[in-house]
Amino acid sequence: MKIGPLTEPDREEWEGLARSFHAHFAGRPGRPETKVDDDGYEQTWRRLLDGEQIRGISARLDDKMVGIAHYLFHASVWSAGRCYLADLFVNPQVRRRGIATAMIHWVARDAEEHGAPRLYWNTEVDADARALYDNVANYRGYIVYSYARSATTTAT
Repeated sequence: MKIGPLTEPDREEWEGLARSFHAHFAGRPGRPETKVDDDGYEQTWRRLLDGEQIRGISARLDDKMVGIAHYLFHASVWSAGRCYLADLFVNPQVRRRGIATAMIHWVARDAEEHGAPRLYWNTEVDADARALYDNVANYRGYIVYSYARSATTTAT
């Protein structure tokens, strides 16, 4: 397995996994569908490559992209900066092989190197991935509220 930052030649494989990510979560209870048009994928791709606001990595098995993660660094009011893992997706055909765990560890190291020693993310209460998350992180009992103005969200 190889993990590293996304680069220009990764575009097509990244978009395939990003579209699969959105399809995987579409229509889940309590989660509005995220609609992303072609321009939205292009804008996100450009932001990922410039590495200033958001960052992206991929995981590869036998030179095939099988996982992606998107994350960002931000300031903290009371302590050093933090890193938010916004998206983590592994192709369902290769799950339970340690790919997601390795990607989380990779992001954690990158966050530490960039002055953001605290890494966190959100997940659904009944998510299958909680078994993994409970092994690599501490659940602190927080509840996340999302203020929404409409039933659907458009990503750009």
